[in-house]
Amino acid sequence: MSRRNRAILVTAALIGAAPETAYGQQGATPPPAPVSVPIVVPLPPPGANLPEVKPIIPDDEFEKSVPKLDPADDPELAKPLESIDDFERRMASEQAGAKPLEGQAPPAGDPALADKQAIEVIGDAPIRDAELTKPLPPLADFKVEQVKFVDAPADTRDVEIAYQIQLTGLTDADTLTEADLAGRFNKLSALRHGKGKAANTAQVASRAGEDVALIKKLLAAEGWFDAQVTTRLDRSEATDGQPLLAVLEVVPGKRFAYSSITVKADPTVPLTLIGDNLELKLGDPVRTEQVLVEEAKVALALPEGGYPFAEVGQRDILLDQDTGGADYILPVTVGPRGTYGEIVSEGNEAFGADHVALLARFKRGELYDSRKVDDLRQALIATGLFKGIGIEPRRTGIAGPDGSEVVNLAVKQEAGPPRVLAATAGYGTGEGFRAEASWTHRNFSRPEGALSANALLGTQEQGAGVTFRRSNAGKRDRSFELAADLHHSNYDAFSAYTGRLAARISYDSTPLWQKRFTYAYGAQLIGTNESVYNPLIVKRERRTYAIAGLSGQIGFDTTDNLLDPSKGFRFIALVEPEGSLNRGFSPYVRLRLDGSTYRRFGGKITLAARARVGTIQGVSLDDLAPSRRLYAGGGGSVRGFGYQQLGPRDPNNDPTGARSLVEGAFEVRYRFGDYGVVGFVDAGQAYTSQLPRLDNLRVGVGVGARVYTNFGPVRIDVATPLNRRVGESRFNFYVSIGQAF
Repeated sequence: MSRRNRAILVTAALIGAAPETAYGQQGATPPPAPVSVPIVVPLPPPGANLPEVKPIIPDDEFEKSVPKLDPADDPELAKPLESIDDFERRMASEQAGAKPLEGQAPPAGDPALADKQAIEVIGDAPIRDAELTKPLPPLADFKVEQVKFVDAPADTRDVEIAYQIQLTGLTDADTLTEADLAGRFNKLSALRHGKGKAANTAQVASRAGEDVALIKKLLAAEGWFDAQVTTRLDRSEATDGQPLLAVLEVVPGKRFAYSSITVKADPTVPLTLIGDNLELKLGDPVRTEQVLVEEAKVALALPEGGYPFAEVGQRDILLDQDTGGADYILPVTVGPRGTYGEIVSEGNEAFGADHVALLARFKRGELYDSRKVDDLRQALIATGLFKGIGIEPRRTGIAGPDGSEVVNLAVKQEAGPPRVLAATAGYGTGEGFRAEASWTHRNFSRPEGALSANALLGTQEQGAGVTFRRSNAGKRDRSFELAADLHHSNYDAFSAYTGRLAARISYDSTPLWQKRFTYAYGAQLIGTNESVYNPLIVKRERRTYAIAGLSGQIGFDTTDNLLDPSKGFRFIALVEPEGSLNRGFSPYVRLRLDGSTYRRFGGKITLAARARVGTIQGVSLDDLAPSRRLYAGGGGSVRGFGYQQLGPRDPNNDPTGARSLVEGAFEVRYRFGDYGVVGFVDAGQAYTSQLPRLDNLRVGVGVGARVYTNFGPVRIDVATPLNRRVGESRFNFYVSIGQAF
């Protein structure tokens, strides 16, 4: 082998076998003998640049780690090593039973070979294993018999079986029937859930065992604490198609009743505060559900009655097996009676303790009531400024009125992200698409001073504006708002470019707190350039209007839900005194009254009705800006007609607006789960007269679908006008959030 073509030869033993042949089976062809196959691994040529290979452990480090051996400590270390040849001859001789070679001693430290005998005795029995010295038999002579598996008996294999249930003892007495234990068992039973089928009898037995435990729990929950339940699988009662009968026999035993009721607690004010809320009576059966309910009532009543640190302890119920009596003992730690002290704010604050106190519906020195503390917690959450909020009462040791103790409230704040992006969208026939997006800094000016910028993009409307709104302004639930916006609208009734400055103070309902009485008042300045029909020249022209006005609104609401009412009624009155500076000062007043009522039938059907009346007094129609006139028609008015399409029209059949209107609607709402359907009839008309009339009313009918969500119903309505006229759409569609009214 030349140096130029150096290689390493590696010999590998390969054992082959024919495909699909089991090695060692009787009659199988034995595998071939081992074959030596050279594997050639070429080496790199001389002078090749090889990577440097560093030792894992340097030599000096290895030498230091090896312990030093001193021959003086162990004489065996000084003896010369036995050669390999001598070792092999000695081992062969010992295996043949011969003595060690001359001059060789048995291995040191091996007591078994110290007597130089090849036969060793363990206990009383000598062990001679001559087979160890025999050569292995040839592989061709080695035979293996194929393993045969015996089939299991047919009745022990897992085969699906059917079964029936026989339950006795749960309806043998009126008290058992009244507790409906059998009905509750059927809802929870493992055997019942199996629907009469199981893989084998073991599974039926397991289910029966679960049901035994279930029955005992159900009975114990109703006062039968020593019930006996036996079960068996009976084949003797087999019927056609039901080869197995699972039998559960119940012996309820005696039912335990209260023989004494003891509450271990300090006196309260009033003295009956605990007793009035723990409605357990002597002689009543011991029922788990009732015990838990009554104890929960006590745990709520104490903090609501002035005891913020009260704790209900672990009850004891002592049973007398002989009499069936039960001694009920409840320990209660009442703690001091508290009155409100200071509010302390902690953590990452959105605003200070003084604004927290503004939201509270209690004053310092009043008796502590946990319901008012919960109300304060909800008010803080409703601001939308927190990702975490907690309120904890703390003892001060300071004496309060009537023997009470002053309790401070620690408000733990964790302010959330103040900036919010939001968007809404909707569609209505006549109005087209309408989408609005806004950016808001909810705490731009502390406390709760929100700055918003919004943009409106629609088929017939476009605009942008800026609004500053301070929530809870000087009083809880009162808001102050400043707004400036620019707006362009292009409807059949008018086309307008409008700028507005407005201020408003309101006390409104919110999804969290729906108020019975609401109000709002404000002022606004409007500058607008609009197209208006001029009857003198029998065409439209553009005019500029400057309008200043005030507004006032009051509302009364007894409904059960802000966005989806099902009972109660609402009433809203709006008054807007205004003055137009077009061709001199023309004062007038806009009035509108809205009312609606709701009634539910059968839990799923709601009947709803609405009425609206509007009027503008003190100005002629021609001196009134088109955008300030009254219009009827559309998704929030009279469905079945386009937006602003009802009322007087010009020679081009375009709406001109009106000075009065009347509207009415009736709906039948049917809800099933998170969905609903609605049938409705709407009617209305707008008039040029100052007072509304009831002639020439137009009617639209339709149906709708509702998808109920956690933020209100999504509304999809389709309507058609009755006695449709030329130019009116056959169908009109409306999509929005919330009911139509």
